[in-house]
Amino acid sequence: MNITSDMIYGYTDGIILRCLLDGDSYGYDLNSSILKKSDQKYELKEATLYTTVRRLEKQGYVTSYWGNESAGARRRYYSITDKGRDYFKQRLQEWNTMKELLDLLFH
Repeated sequence: MNITSDMIYGYTDGIILRCLLDGDSYGYDLNSSILKKSDQKYELKEATLYTTVRRLEKQGYVTSYWGNESAGARRRYYSITDKGRDYFKQRLQEWNTMKELLDLLFH
């Protein structure tokens, strides 16, 4: 079963921030990581990914910088901030509460 966007609506921020906890990354690499972590079941649309990281940057949860690639196009890398780490912890706590509630309601 593939995961649709509406199934995890509202958790895109947390998904991206979780990936950035592993280290700085650029758009294509973030999407590849999400696809791998979801066992090929979920891929963010490119527009959603970039809209989200730009919003996260405006909110101070992420910073960005240009890489120094010697070959190919320059990449914009994203890095999670301390404020972003705190926000991720909050989102993770909300997610755990939601999982518990859904388990109660579905079983």
